[in-house]
Amino acid sequence: MPIRIATRRSKLALAQSEWVKSCLEALEPGLTVELREYVTRGDQVQNVPLSEIGGKGLFTKEIEDALLNGEADLAVHSLKDLPSQLPAGLVLAAVPVREDPRDVLVLPTSVAVAADSDVNTAYLELLPQGARVGSGSLRRMSQVLKERPDLRVENVRGNVDTRLRKLDEGQYDALILAAAGLRRLGLAHRISVSLPAEISTPAPGQGALGLEARADDERTLALLAKLNHVESSVCVAAERALMDAVGGGCSVPLGAYARVRGDRLELLGVLASADGKCLVREMREGSLAEPAELGRAVAEKLLATGGREILDALAK
Repeated sequence: MPIRIATRRSKLALAQSEWVKSCLEALEPGLTVELREYVTRGDQVQNVPLSEIGGKGLFTKEIEDALLNGEADLAVHSLKDLPSQLPAGLVLAAVPVREDPRDVLVLPTSVAVAADSDVNTAYLELLPQGARVGSGSLRRMSQVLKERPDLRVENVRGNVDTRLRKLDEGQYDALILAAAGLRRLGLAHRISVSLPAEISTPAPGQGALGLEARADDERTLALLAKLNHVESSVCVAAERALMDAVGGGCSVPLGAYARVRGDRLELLGVLASADGKCLVREMREGSLAEPAELGRAVAEKLLATGGREILDALAK
C-alpha cells in the first residue's frame, strides 16, 4: 500500500516533499511513495501582505483537510508555517534534521559580493542609505527597521524565483529570505550575507520540516519516527512553545531561535512592533528534557517586559 504525501505546489514545497519521499524509500526498499499537490489560501492570495490576510494555517489548512479525510497519509510542511495548535486527530510526527535556520540578505546579481560572505562588519552595512528592501515577513521587516530605520522596507510576495527576478530587475535593492529555502532549491550562491539571530531572529521552526500525520495511523507514525532528528525536534519544541504562549502568527513580528549548548538548551525570543521602534528580546537557558517549559518562560518574560503592549497595539 503506497504512502501518500500531501504537499503544496510551489517549487520549494515540492523539493522538500521529494526529499522526504527519497528518505522514506531509502528506509523501506520497495515502498511506493506518491505526492499529492494542493493549493492553499496563502498560495492563492499573492497581492496582499501575509500579515493582512488574517487567520492561522494560511499554508496548511487544505493540506490538513486532506489528511483528515484520508486523501493523504502525511504532510510535509515548512515548520514555520505550521500553527502551534494542530487540528484534533493530527500530530507532528517527526522533525528531520534542520537546515540552516538563519535569515539572509540577498543582493542583485549586479552587485559584486562574495556568496555568503558572513563578514561581521558587513551585515546590513552593505545597504546604502534609504535602500529598498523586500520581504514578505512582518518579523523580518520590524527587526531590520530596528537596526536600520532609514531603510525602505517593502512587501514582496511570490515564490523564490519571482522574488529574485524582481530583485534583479531593480524593483528592490535587496531581499531578506530564509537560508533554508535557498539552499533546498540549489540557490545557496545567491546568499550575500547570513544574518545572525541576534540581528534577525528567525521565525519559530524556520529551517525545519514538520511531518504531520493522523494520530491513529500507526504504520505512518512508525515510519516517520525513523526520520526524526532529536536535537532539531527539541529546539523547535522550545520555539513552538514560545509561539503558542505568545499567540504568534503571520500578523505578529515574533522570532524564536533555540540551539543546544552542551547539555543545555538556549532560547532567544524577540517580539517587535511593526515599525521596529519597540522591540524586546530575551534569552534563557533550560533543560534539554523540558523544551516547552523553556519556551513558556521566555514568552512570559517577553510579555512582561513590553511584549504585551506591543501585542495590544498590533490588535488595534
